[in-house]
Amino acid sequence: MTRDAAIAKAADHFDSGAFFEDLSRRVAIRSSAQVRDLRPELDRYLVEEMTPTLEGLGFTVTIHANPDPRGGPFLVAERLENPNLPTLLSYGHGDVVRGFEGDWRDDRDPWSMVKDGQRWYGRGTADNKGQHSINLAALASVLEVRGSLGFNCKILLEMSEEVGSVGLGAFATDHLQELRADLLIASDGPRLAPDQPTLFMGSRGALNFELTVNLREGAHHSGNWGGLISNAGTRIANALAVLVGPKGEILVPELRPEEIPASVRQVLSKVKVGGGEDGPAVEEDWGQPGLTPTERVFAWNAFEVLAMKVANPERVANAIPPDATAWCQIRFTVDRDPATFLPAIRAHLDANGFHDVAVGQKNDGFVMRASRLLPDHPWVQWARASLRETTGMEPAILPNLGGSLPNDVFAETLGLPTIWVPHSYAACSQHAPNEHALEPILREGLQIMAGLFWDLGEGEVPEWRTK
Repeated sequence: MTRDAAIAKAADHFDSGAFFEDLSRRVAIRSSAQVRDLRPELDRYLVEEMTPTLEGLGFTVTIHANPDPRGGPFLVAERLENPNLPTLLSYGHGDVVRGFEGDWRDDRDPWSMVKDGQRWYGRGTADNKGQHSINLAALASVLEVRGSLGFNCKILLEMSEEVGSVGLGAFATDHLQELRADLLIASDGPRLAPDQPTLFMGSRGALNFELTVNLREGAHHSGNWGGLISNAGTRIANALAVLVGPKGEILVPELRPEEIPASVRQVLSKVKVGGGEDGPAVEEDWGQPGLTPTERVFAWNAFEVLAMKVANPERVANAIPPDATAWCQIRFTVDRDPATFLPAIRAHLDANGFHDVAVGQKNDGFVMRASRLLPDHPWVQWARASLRETTGMEPAILPNLGGSLPNDVFAETLGLPTIWVPHSYAACSQHAPNEHALEPILREGLQIMAGLFWDLGEGEVPEWRTK
């Protein structure tokens, strides 16, 4: 009954092919929250796949309807061993993005997992079926070796993450007692590098908005009217130019953090950002001057223009366009309140003479909020030591993910310290055709999580009673 035995058991689960079989079965369930006709598959994933798996591990399982009619169901499972032990909450999502059938390399079916070298192709292999499958298998390995977990465990699975986690915040608020715990350990997102175990403790937030110019009805001949009437394309381009500079630097002070916390700078000084050999090259001179690329993506805000439209680019006419739209996004850290962003943009545009540029939001004003647990927190250092013992290497520690996750629900609504251990990498094509997971990361992930769960059950952990 040893830590090494639990880790070996997790590795055996992978080497035997059992993990491949489990994940193949889960990938085959077409649980895309983005496709209305596949709505029954969301329920099937929880009822036919997750419920028997969790009940086999001694969990009691309850499936709840989403308080938001746009969203899929939630599953809550719990295994309570002793009220005097810490309670872990883990999270995953069983919904995936649409399959993009017909667009995959070698005409692969996104719902049939295929091994090609060290890559396992299939929708959900990286996001998020493969990741929560690792964590469930690691729990099973600890149970088989120890006979118990040594802690209480609750698991929350949602089926609407890929459509903005609609209803998750309301569900957590309505089920505070049912989800009450002392710590969140979950897995999503990419490692910093494929060969480097990684911890992150939150995520940047995301606010999407539109800039629109609507000058008049209809286009007018550019020869007869050029130089006499304003051009919507010119106006929107220049409006963007007063908000974000030619190298991506944010020009509105209220959209930038005032400073980077010292503990965040310290851990980021030890890591280097990159997407591996399949990712684009990092541009050293892009973004906020004076910051490293790592600080720009993990500790700073970014203003991105996602799309623009003026006139009809498919059928260009010699006419002055009357309207234009730019779809934009701000990725932000916890250091700024996103409620101040659009008023600041409005004021900045007005100060620069762009009264004709409207600023607005769609999606009911939805904002993915930012969250962060500082790297010097005791739970972070505990997890760091566990990963180091299992892998023999120092894990990368990120204060937050560069992308966005619904971590604010766990950090703010539930009030938990939050630790994320990703089992994917940046070039996994997670929202595109050819999504895949890497064998070395999957196998090491099983070992890491078995070690982490074993250590949690040993009792030598930080002060854990949060409420």
